[in-house]
Amino acid sequence: MHLAAHFPGVNNTTVWADPRSRSQIDFSSFEQLARTAERGKFDFFFLAEGLRLREHNGRIHDLDVVGRPESLTVLNALAAVTERLGLAATVNATFNEPYELARRIATLDHLSGGRAAWNVVTSSDAFTGENFRRGGYLDRADRYNRAAEFVATARELWDSWTPDGVSRPFAHEGPQFTISGEFTVQRSPQGHPVVIQAGDSSEGREFAASAADIIFTRHGTLEAGRDFYADVKGRLAAYGREADSLKIMPGVTVVVGDNDAEAQEKAAEIRRQQVSPQNAILAAEQIWGTDLSAYDPDGPLPDVDPVTDSGITRGRVLHGDPSAVVARWRALAEAKGLSLRGTVIETTTRQSFIGSPSTVAAELTAFVDQRAADGFILVPHLTPGGLDDVVDRVLPLLQESGAFRSEYTGSTLRSHLGLPEPVWKG
Repeated sequence: MHLAAHFPGVNNTTVWADPRSRSQIDFSSFEQLARTAERGKFDFFFLAEGLRLREHNGRIHDLDVVGRPESLTVLNALAAVTERLGLAATVNATFNEPYELARRIATLDHLSGGRAAWNVVTSSDAFTGENFRRGGYLDRADRYNRAAEFVATARELWDSWTPDGVSRPFAHEGPQFTISGEFTVQRSPQGHPVVIQAGDSSEGREFAASAADIIFTRHGTLEAGRDFYADVKGRLAAYGREADSLKIMPGVTVVVGDNDAEAQEKAAEIRRQQVSPQNAILAAEQIWGTDLSAYDPDGPLPDVDPVTDSGITRGRVLHGDPSAVVARWRALAEAKGLSLRGTVIETTTRQSFIGSPSTVAAELTAFVDQRAADGFILVPHLTPGGLDDVVDRVLPLLQESGAFRSEYTGSTLRSHLGLPEPVWKG
């Protein structure tokens, strides 16, 4: 089993009101969570990225993180206070250039002794693109074409130095990039930094099968996980790859209690904290596409039809047709007698694994044994102490059963993941 720690807070899953919740920006928060992950022998520490502050109804959305330091800068600092933990940064392939980004990631790989990873994301969002010269001109298909060539070009740059330290000129000419010269950073300690891809569309799955070492997915149920696992692993052979060359790691949350009943109570309370009255109205406004501030979050669902393409929320992706979502919500609310807030709690993201330490350990193991995942990226609801229960109470059981390592056996992220060093293609 492979495990990673996600620094929370890009979305509104963090429980801000909890007295144990601390800064999302102070380096001490990043350091504490990373040290906890390394104490647990996790594979890597994972940072998301936000390139623009989200807006809702014409204002900055203050229920999300309002600001986030640049990921690679934070990870370079964490390289100095960790020894074995992998360090993964989310960096957008739409609004960067291959030479500059390949150099930054290779630098992190050198400074960390071979522990760097790059989570490749793309964007066709004109709202985010307003912060950049390029703007949001890329269509959905074009952004994956650019990303695929971006990754291939970065690998050409990393291969422009031989394993024995000789620099050779590079030249790349393609639809997206035409560059040539000499790369300034010699071949990294693990050959190439590890490449992660986060995507669920058909284009995203195909891109992961062709180019990624890890795919970060949101499939949290066993059935959905097994379907996704079989689909993505089945695409690898077309690219001459073995099934184990791509690790599938869904993002999950864990709530641990002394027993299953206590854990369920804790999970329910966390959901109530995450979906505050204000958050419930916000979630509904994103679906209905209109101002619902006059509605009582503890009352019935709005009795109006949704407004399509209203643009009330900017910088956040809406999944699903609003009319269909509203219909499902109304049917659920009627069947269970739920208020607006209760419906949001029932339908939005919830904890993936809930129970006593032994229950959680058994369920995590079952997911891997039944080929629904190769491991998990754990997303805590508290910063920075949200993984303490997992590391202190669940991991010893996984280690005792042999499902997870008791000690690191290598020094690079590739060694943690069981991935070979890439063959040099100079």
